[in-house]
Amino acid sequence: MSQRSFRRQVGQFAIAGFDGHALPDDLRRLAQEFDLGGVILFARNVDSPEQVAELAREVGALRRDWPLWVSVDQEGGRVARLRDPFTEWPPMQVLGRSGDAVLARRFAAALAAELDAVGVTLDYAPVLDIHSNPKNPVIGDRALSDDPDVVARLGVAIIETLQSRGIAACGKHFPGHGDAGQDSHHELPVLDLDPALLRERELAPFRAAIAADVALVMTGHVLVPSLDAESPATLSRRIVHDLLRDELGYQGLVATDDLEMKAIAGTYGIEEAAVAAVGATVDLLLLCGTDVTRQAAALEALIHAAESGDLSMRELEAALGRQRRAKERYLAGRRSSDADGRLLERIGLADAQAVAAEMARHA
Repeated sequence: MSQRSFRRQVGQFAIAGFDGHALPDDLRRLAQEFDLGGVILFARNVDSPEQVAELAREVGALRRDWPLWVSVDQEGGRVARLRDPFTEWPPMQVLGRSGDAVLARRFAAALAAELDAVGVTLDYAPVLDIHSNPKNPVIGDRALSDDPDVVARLGVAIIETLQSRGIAACGKHFPGHGDAGQDSHHELPVLDLDPALLRERELAPFRAAIAADVALVMTGHVLVPSLDAESPATLSRRIVHDLLRDELGYQGLVATDDLEMKAIAGTYGIEEAAVAAVGATVDLLLLCGTDVTRQAAALEALIHAAESGDLSMRELEAALGRQRRAKERYLAGRRSSDADGRLLERIGLADAQAVAAEMARHA
């Protein structure tokens, strides 16, 4: 791949955040220059189902060479960007208490139907962290269980169901965030885990997800000295390339957690972090803030690193190949959201509400 070709495609590495209920002009210009990989929606981008569907159509119109992901964190509980009239799901901890894989599949099917209705194509779920530290300030009830077997079994049920209905799923936060005592939104957690315990406990759900052909794995902004004493997982080649890709055999997409979280941004500049993550063989950089200048700087840093040889052109080409294959699988030939004009008939259905109520009985 030539330098010129890479510059044309470098935006595929970015999933960009933005402000407001419609695409801002500066993000449109960024997409025109760099051919963005996709966008991520937050509560600040959501007003109504009809508005989200229209926003997804706007994102689709940005396409240059490849379609864009329309992504969201829709886990359930406190991490849910789509609220009423969308179905409000209980936290995943209560689903885990049920131990019921059939219920997990019913949940994921109803969730997928609502996401598909408004044009969302990628959900950063399920959480595959083990709730091994009850004082964990950021995972808590987002985790399915403190039992690796339960997390693996229900996690796979969610992944397989979402993906069978055309929604790319994402297992997070590799290699495990459940034992952390700090919140990576504010500081870098350090996990003092024995490598044997980590492989037996934290990695078990990720192995199961990989066997289930999960579309994405998201890295955690955690330092695991037993694996890499210097770099947090998101920036660690030992963890992403050597452990996830080589040892566990994962061939799908790897995404960072938001690079603007303090665990990364508090120590590294956005440009340095972007280059380090891609050098670790990460495929997608979540740039969840609203500053297009910072997002552009991250992409320019990748271009400069490729030109200088700091990033391997062979590995960059491999990453773009993984991205292309995932988009061919989940986005090729996808119809426009709300094609039949009956969107509200697909949101907050009684069947979905019944599933949510059944899950809540395990609270």
